[in-house]
Amino acid sequence: MDETGAGQKKKRKLFARRRKSEPRTLRPLRMVFAEMRNYPGHVAMALVALIITAGATLAIPAGLRFVVDQGMGGDGSQLTFWFEVLLSIVGVLALGTALRFYFVSWLGERVVADVRKRVQQNLLRLAPGFYEVNSPKEISSRMTSDTALIETMVGTTVSVALRNVLVAIGGTAYLFYLVPGLTIGLVLIIPLIVIPITLFGRRLRKVSRTSQDRVADIGANVTEVLSAMKIVQGFNQESREHARFEDTVERTFTVAKRRIIIRAALTACIILFIFGGITVLVWRGAEAANEGAITYGTIVSFVFASALVAGAFGALTEVYGDLLRAAGAASRLSELLDETPEIAAPEKPMPLPVPPRGSLSFRNVDFRYPTRPETAAIEDFSLEVEPGETVAIVGPSGAGKSTIFQLAERFYDPQAGTVRLDGIPLTKADPAEIRKRIAFVPQEGVLFSANARDNLRYGNWEASDEQIWAAARAANAAEFLENLPQGLDTHLGENGTQLSGGQRQRIAIARALLRDAPILLLDEATSALDAESERLVQDALEHLMEDRTTLVIAHRLATVRAADRIVVMEDGRIVEQGTHDQLSGNGGLYARLAQLQFGTETA
Repeated sequence: MDETGAGQKKKRKLFARRRKSEPRTLRPLRMVFAEMRNYPGHVAMALVALIITAGATLAIPAGLRFVVDQGMGGDGSQLTFWFEVLLSIVGVLALGTALRFYFVSWLGERVVADVRKRVQQNLLRLAPGFYEVNSPKEISSRMTSDTALIETMVGTTVSVALRNVLVAIGGTAYLFYLVPGLTIGLVLIIPLIVIPITLFGRRLRKVSRTSQDRVADIGANVTEVLSAMKIVQGFNQESREHARFEDTVERTFTVAKRRIIIRAALTACIILFIFGGITVLVWRGAEAANEGAITYGTIVSFVFASALVAGAFGALTEVYGDLLRAAGAASRLSELLDETPEIAAPEKPMPLPVPPRGSLSFRNVDFRYPTRPETAAIEDFSLEVEPGETVAIVGPSGAGKSTIFQLAERFYDPQAGTVRLDGIPLTKADPAEIRKRIAFVPQEGVLFSANARDNLRYGNWEASDEQIWAAARAANAAEFLENLPQGLDTHLGENGTQLSGGQRQRIAIARALLRDAPILLLDEATSALDAESERLVQDALEHLMEDRTTLVIAHRLATVRAADRIVVMEDGRIVEQGTHDQLSGNGGLYARLAQLQFGTETA
């Protein structure tokens, strides 16, 4: 195995290991807080609102004390005044809570939006090899579920944590001020509340994580089956797929039952210790009030404040678990942000010649894909393509034909040898400038979830409608585009589901026409067309190929008989070169392929 292949394999294992591990510290959250620093005004307003709500929360027990002692316990003249004070405190609490909710929720959504944009921007820079090693589905999950955890952390968890810290500290101080003796008893009760919450909470988090995984399995099963419904029904596998889905759902339900049992036990413990503890403290307080040591207003205030303090301590244990989960999400997103592209422009890229000539050169090129480092896709490959030449590349599947295109567009770099465009090594040029000089038509037309106009002008975003229609006519796409309900403004559905395979392919060809690049790469570009459309598009392509360098991958040899040169590949190497007539008479691989496709007369 070569060094590059070993490095890729090592990278893949390291990435998987980091994915499985969960952080034990909150350090990864520094990335999130760094994003929050971009909005100091909103952070400041959120903190002010947080302090106001915490203060108002702690003021309620004091207000209740005065309502009981001064309003109810006196001659009743101050009852209205103290209730008005208490209502004012509640009003301040409501306003502060609304402001806190707005600012922290705004921060949560804004930070997630910024993180998503940064991650997606970096993902667009990474070479296709990265997506061979790392599943796009998993990356998509990170962009959705992980960012949702961060949004919850910024928009809820952090503010809840800070509020509970303030309430716990301030409430404990107030309780010691009210009744030091009873407060010591409360301090002893709090661990009885926190310990079961912590123990059950850890178990509950593990089961909840497993439950989320099982729910994700349901989603994956549904997506897989619905996407392949024609195959499922065509092979009469509805019953088997339903049974498989039932099994997935039942596994999800089994895990959910465990989660419910743990949650029920946790709830019972919390109610028992909190309300039982408060009942004992109220009992002791009532005895003290009967003895004249404290007032009944003090008891009411103490009970209310102690409930707030106990609840704050209990919530903090849950908050820490939420912060750890958010730290895990931040860590996984940081991996994507920190990933550097393997294919990048050098610090001082060499400019490509102007005007472009359209020459391509492969010299002693060796290449292995990152996911298959033990197998050479092409080996000791050399090919010189002159400006304006049409070169057809043929051979059996797996011969390395498509790899030539991948290297020409510098989606990958070879492990050995050089690829040159107009005499400039690709590794010394800017990849963006390289790709501006190449138009590519894949074997299957790839369309985006957009209207027809945007799909067509993807090759040249500044193209006018006149240019778009001209390209559509040349690609034999104008007729069906005109018949669409809204013409070019018609939304084509996800991956162009409203169009047939041949129509999608013709849009891809029109897109390449609009690119108007000096080099044209055609990967079996007419394979999805019917005979009539193929003839018309082939005529358009022949016109397009004039004065352009064209590389054509073809399995149907009838489409490349007129090529200037035919290159025959097998096992990553060139085994034959020449014209159709020359190769047909040589008795080699091409002649055998021609024999299979054309019969003895043509071969």
